[in-house]
Amino acid sequence: MKLLVIGLGGVTNGGKTTLAEKLKKMLPNCDIISQDDFFKPESEVETDERGFKLYDVLDALYMDEMVKSIRKWMKSPASSGVVTEEPPNTCDNLKNTEDVYILIVEGFLLYNYEPLNELWNRRYFLTLPYEECKRRRSTRVYQPADTPGYFDGHVWPMYVKYKNELEENASNVVYLDGTKSQEELLSCVYSDIIQELKKLREGNQQVM
Repeated sequence: MKLLVIGLGGVTNGGKTTLAEKLKKMLPNCDIISQDDFFKPESEVETDERGFKLYDVLDALYMDEMVKSIRKWMKSPASSGVVTEEPPNTCDNLKNTEDVYILIVEGFLLYNYEPLNELWNRRYFLTLPYEECKRRRSTRVYQPADTPGYFDGHVWPMYVKYKNELEENASNVVYLDGTKSQEELLSCVYSDIIQELKKLREGNQQVM
């Protein structure tokens, strides 16, 4: 059994969740873990002196629980509820990959938490320019709702901070332009994953 753990990180409203769901439909034995499922309740999230809830930091998340969930999947992916049959649009490149299990982890703060960094096979990071990100964010409804000035005062500065840390400290990250169409992004990432699956398959053949 081979495992492929893929990180799909990056900016808020960059299209991470949509891309992950589309990839799941196209790939065999594929499951998704979303970082948003590990937010602490509002009562446990710190508030700064401006009254902003500090959601865009690691302390707002149960990161240790997220790592446990990923490791649990890695120990027993076949029992995690993933679809084991080949998707209907499977191409020749995906034949004979029934012993490969794929996990897509999507979230906005994936690569700044050291215990996660040893788990990735591939890492993608979606980016958006400020104006486009702010425009998309304004069309979304959050619970709790964004307060006036929240994007400029907290969300964007934290994105820039963590992105800068990533660029300084991490290698082998594939940066994706979130302004491109979903079809273009999907094609790019899907093709890359196919290459990774080929490597795994070739590795199996060499062992045999």
